[in-house]
Amino acid sequence: MFDNVDALILARLQFAFTVSFHFIFPAFSIGLASFLAVLEGLWLKTGKQLYLDLFKYWLKIFAVAFAMGVVSGIVMSYQFGTNWSVFSDRAGPVIGPLMAYEVLTAFFLEAGFLGVMLFGMERVGRKLHFAATCMVAAGTATSAFWILSVNSWMQTPVGYEIGANGQILPGPSWAAIIFNPSFPYRLLHTVTAAYLTTAFVVGAVGAWHLLRDRKNAHARKMFSMAMWMAALVAPVQIFLGDAHGLNTLEHQPAKVMAMEGHFQSHPDGAPLILFGIPDQEAQTVRYALEIPNASSLILKHSLNAPLKGLDTVPLADQPPVEVVFWSFRIMVGLGFAMLGIGIWSLLARMRGKLYDWPWLHRAALIMGPSGFIAVIAGWVTTEVGRQPWVVYGLLRTADAVSPLAAPAVGTSLIAFVLVYFACFSVGTWYILRLMSKAAHPHEGGIEEDQDAPIRTAGITPGPTQNPGGRKLPADREQ
Repeated sequence: MFDNVDALILARLQFAFTVSFHFIFPAFSIGLASFLAVLEGLWLKTGKQLYLDLFKYWLKIFAVAFAMGVVSGIVMSYQFGTNWSVFSDRAGPVIGPLMAYEVLTAFFLEAGFLGVMLFGMERVGRKLHFAATCMVAAGTATSAFWILSVNSWMQTPVGYEIGANGQILPGPSWAAIIFNPSFPYRLLHTVTAAYLTTAFVVGAVGAWHLLRDRKNAHARKMFSMAMWMAALVAPVQIFLGDAHGLNTLEHQPAKVMAMEGHFQSHPDGAPLILFGIPDQEAQTVRYALEIPNASSLILKHSLNAPLKGLDTVPLADQPPVEVVFWSFRIMVGLGFAMLGIGIWSLLARMRGKLYDWPWLHRAALIMGPSGFIAVIAGWVTTEVGRQPWVVYGLLRTADAVSPLAAPAVGTSLIAFVLVYFACFSVGTWYILRLMSKAAHPHEGGIEEDQDAPIRTAGITPGPTQNPGGRKLPADREQ
C-alpha cells in the first residue's frame, strides 16, 4: 500500500507524529513541576493544609504525565538511527554530545529525586522533600535547556567546521554552539509557553469544580493562582514571541515570509495579512484580508520599511507556506485569547467576582487545552518553516533520511499510530479522571500497594517490619 509513496514523506510524518505526542507531556510537566514546588513552598511557609492538599492532588497527575513523557521521549532518539541515519552521521558530532548532556544532567537529576518527591513525604524531613521537589522542577527546566539548544543550533548553526568526509564537526568553542543566536529566544518562549499551558489546565480544573460548587476552597485557590499566571505571563509571552520573531527574521527570513504570507516583496511597506488562502503554486494569497503597512510596523517598527518576499527565495528553498501560515495564526490567536482570559480575570478580581462569574469559568474551562494546541502549532511553525533544511543552510531534509523503502517506514508509522493511541489514550483518560474529582481536605498522596514486594528479586531477609514500619503478611515474613 506504500509502494507509490515517498519514503521521505513517511519518515517526516512519523517523526512529526511522535514528536507532537511527546511534546504535549513535557509542555505540561515542566510547568506542573514548578507549580508543585510553589505549592509545597507555600505550605512550608504558611502551614496551611490547603496548599498541601493541592500539592498531593496535582502530584498524582504529575506522576502520570511525567511517565508518559519519558516513555514517548525514548522513541525519539531511536528514530535518529532508523529513519534519519544520514543526519545522525553528518550532524552527530555536534548533536550527540548535546543530547548526552541532557541525559547526564537533567534526566539523572529527575531520576535521582523523583522517587523522593513521589513517595518520600512521610520518610524524609519536610525541607529535604521540598528540596527534592525543587530538584525535579530544575531537572525539567534543564532538560528543556539542552533539547532547545540542540533544536536552536539546527535552526541557526554556528561554531562548526566541515570535516574532510563532509561531517559537521564542533569548532573550538562549545559555548558558541550551545548559546547559538536563536537559543535564548526559543528557550524563553518555549518555557514560558509550558508555564501558560499548565496554568490553563489548572485554571480549567478549578473552573470545572467552581461550576459545580462555588464554595469549594481548593477550586478557588487553584483557579485564582492560575488566573494570576494568565494575567501576568500572557503579555510577557506575547512580548517574547515578538522578540523571537525579530530574531527569526534576521536568521531565517524565508520562515517569516511564509508566516506572513509574503510571496511578493514590498519596497514601500508590507501589509499584515490576517487571513487568506496561500497558493504557493501561483505565489499569492487568495482572498487576503489585510491591514496596510502593519507587517512592516511589527517587524521593522516603521510603517514604510521595505520587506522582502518569497520572490527573492528560489522555489526549491521555500518552506510549505500553507502549513506555516495557518499554524502561526493558530498559535498567535490562542496567545491573544489567553491574554483576554487574563484581563477578564483581573476585571473579575477587581470587582470581587472572581468566583462568581460562571461565564468566566466556562471560558476558562474551554481554554483548558489551548496551551497544548498553541505549543504544537508553534512547534509546527518552527519545524515546517525550517524546511527544506534539517540543519539550516547545511543539510537538506531530503539528504538526511535513511535509505529505507517506503513500505518499511510506512509499517512502522502504522505501528506507532496504533500503539500510541492505545497507550496514551488510556493515560490521558486516567489524568482526566483524576482531574474530574475535586480536591478535598487532607488529600491522599500517591498510595503504595500494600501487597507489593519490598524488593524486586530475591528473598527479603531480616525482621518482619519493613522500613516504613508496616507489618508484613504472614506469607512474606520468611
